Amino acid sequence: MKAVIRSFRVPFLVLTPVCVGLGIVAAWLTGAAIHWGDALVALGGALCAHMSVNAFNEYFDFRSGLDGQTQRTPFSGGSGSLVERPAAAVSVLNSALLTLAVTVLAGGYVILRHGWGILPIGLLGVVIIVTYTHWINRLPWVCLVAPGVAFGPLMVMGTQYALAGEFTSLAALISLVPFFLVNNLLLLNQYPDRDADAAVGRRHIPIALGLSASNALYGGFLLAAALTVGLGVAGDRLPVLALLALVPMLAAVFTLWGAIRYANDIPRLIPFMGANVLAVVTAPLVLAVALVVG
Repeated sequence: MKAVIRSFRVPFLVLTPVCVGLGIVAAWLTGAAIHWGDALVALGGALCAHMSVNAFNEYFDFRSGLDGQTQRTPFSGGSGSLVERPAAAVSVLNSALLTLAVTVLAGGYVILRHGWGILPIGLLGVVIIVTYTHWINRLPWVCLVAPGVAFGPLMVMGTQYALAGEFTSLAALISLVPFFLVNNLLLLNQYPDRDADAAVGRRHIPIALGLSASNALYGGFLLAAALTVGLGVAGDRLPVLALLALVPMLAAVFTLWGAIRYANDIPRLIPFMGANVLAVVTAPLVLAVALVVG
């Protein structure tokens, strides 16, 4: 059980309620009556999806031998739970399958409540969960955007549909903030593991294009996240208070500066990886609060 719980990477699950929260706010702003039972189903399904992809990642990285080669950091390289307890591998795989099943059941509940509109989002989410470690990590551009798609449009718009039974342009707009920032989260976390990842056949952006191009993409995604907020305010789609979401993004600017200087120096890069996590979690949270207040 200890290995299973560690494989879920519990400290990182905090990102999920933040993204679900954006979806709840989007539903509320478009006039939906919030049924908190539905909100709990959406949150539970999203958390189980996050736990499932993490557990699958732990299992497949252990089976491929990758976990034994990575230079583990607080933000990358897995939990190491199966390296320490190899006998728990089957339990971790079963936990991945069980949490995936709960996610599917949550999607079934939404279908019963609001119809089949959630199905495309659900199917794409399941595909990302199941294929991320074993296949998506071998396709550089798909690997670059898959995390952001999952935590941005799928999670934010899926939550809105679970509560309101419809998709709106507002949810699509605000989902772009976690889309761009979560892409950056996983992109930077791949820097320390690129040699070990390449040895087992992975081919994500830091491997395929190198660190300089990866830094440029990081900067482009960060700029796109900031422009999403700025243009949303300029176009009267978001309240002026939404500009407060730009403040946490300064931590990502600090991260980019560190990545440019220390991309090849993992011990020095670690504090900037922490700042990256801070930006990714805090900016959507501030945006959600600003939308409610504004």
